Amino acid sequence: MNNELILAFDIGTSSVRAALYDADAEVIPQTFVKNERHLSETDDGGAEIDPGEAIAQVVKAIDDVIGKSAGIDGSITMSTASCFWHSLVGIDDTGEPTTNVYAWGEKRPARFVGELRGTLDESAVHNRTGAQFHSSFWPAKLLWLKDEQPENYKRTARWISFSDLVALKLFGTRTTSVSMASATGIFDQRRCDWDPELLDFLDLTRENLAPIADTDDATFRLTEDYARRWPRLAETRWLPAIGDGAANNLGAGCDSGDKAALMIGTSGAMRVVFEGEVPERIPFGLWCYRVDRRRLIIGGALSDGGGLFRWLKDNLRLSGTDDEVEAEIGRREPDAHGLTFLPFLFGERSTGYHENARGAILGLQSTTDSIDIVQAGLESVAYRFAEIFDRLNEVCKIKEIIASGGALRESPVWTQIIADVLGRDMFLPDTREASSRGAVVFALGLSNRPHDSKAPDGTRFEFDTMRRITYLRSRGRHRHFYDTLTSAS
Repeated sequence: MNNELILAFDIGTSSVRAALYDADAEVIPQTFVKNERHLSETDDGGAEIDPGEAIAQVVKAIDDVIGKSAGIDGSITMSTASCFWHSLVGIDDTGEPTTNVYAWGEKRPARFVGELRGTLDESAVHNRTGAQFHSSFWPAKLLWLKDEQPENYKRTARWISFSDLVALKLFGTRTTSVSMASATGIFDQRRCDWDPELLDFLDLTRENLAPIADTDDATFRLTEDYARRWPRLAETRWLPAIGDGAANNLGAGCDSGDKAALMIGTSGAMRVVFEGEVPERIPFGLWCYRVDRRRLIIGGALSDGGGLFRWLKDNLRLSGTDDEVEAEIGRREPDAHGLTFLPFLFGERSTGYHENARGAILGLQSTTDSIDIVQAGLESVAYRFAEIFDRLNEVCKIKEIIASGGALRESPVWTQIIADVLGRDMFLPDTREASSRGAVVFALGLSNRPHDSKAPDGTRFEFDTMRRITYLRSRGRHRHFYDTLTSAS
């Protein structure tokens, strides 16, 4: 058991990370690699990746781990992965891509959301699929591609997630996991299968999508070419990827209904994992996907997170270091600026899913300074999390919040603001690779291997009651302006 190793990789939109883990889900630090990349963002709202380059980045990450682990004894018995949800790529009959890979931030399909809402019952679809109509999900993307790229659309034999394209190249299989399929927007969460009504509406058949693995513990082997490239992995069993959000929860220890994971990287999300049935009514504004056939994950996602903080720092041309900016915000009283900030620079997902939402700053006056604006921006993201938090509590009674993500690690002040707004203590573990670790925890659970993983060290942020009272008042002002502006959009 001690000689068994697990290869884990986390395929994100901004990087591919990989490392070896031991049988206790502990990373072997000297094997860790991170290869950064950038989405191609177009002026009209595109967010895409060249599929050939993206596959090459995954292959290089595996090359790098194998190279770094040459002196480490043990058999790599299993490989597991997490991958960003909502991606879409077309392939032809030979398995070659017919389109680029379109990520969750793709906004060009937004003009078809109105068509979906005008033709289908969004409430009923949301309650079946766990997804509202939005450009990040497949229905709008597919309508857009059919209209915008008709020749590519005709050449496409199957529509798959990027992780499925990786599986096709490495293992020769088109099979996807329940977890990846569940976040497409055309998957019935109760039946654990593709949604027939949406397939009919989109003029697709099951053969036009990836087959879903019959069991959650299905594994595959490398093709002959890749087995020759990586002899050490020739006998390794490879699991289909699970969604990065699901893996992040598992890696952070948030795998019960009374614990919520709150993550802020470039974007943000708040999620709860629990075992059981899909709620009779999925709360409006939340999504519902799957970890596997046994466990659900419910939450909300924000398009504006660490990317908003960086945008504010860059465009307001703040003087001083990041630490000095943090210290100045920390010295100021909550909501002392009197501003209302609507954090929709990158559009809105949870909770309103307004495709045309735009950011706004209200209440500016001559005494307003740049730190006021940054502070208001950070507080506004906390208010959006509070909306998600309230709706999650309709499904689960959350007692504990585990924080993660680079933006929160770099900003203790922001973490404290969120704790004060939510009125819950928050724990920020020292574990930095929650998603890849979560994929390992998932794999060990499938093989019924207990892993004696210690509770990670970290920092606890205790909420302040008086600051919470102030934030409750300012959150009411935020909600008023949010309702006013979104109802007019």
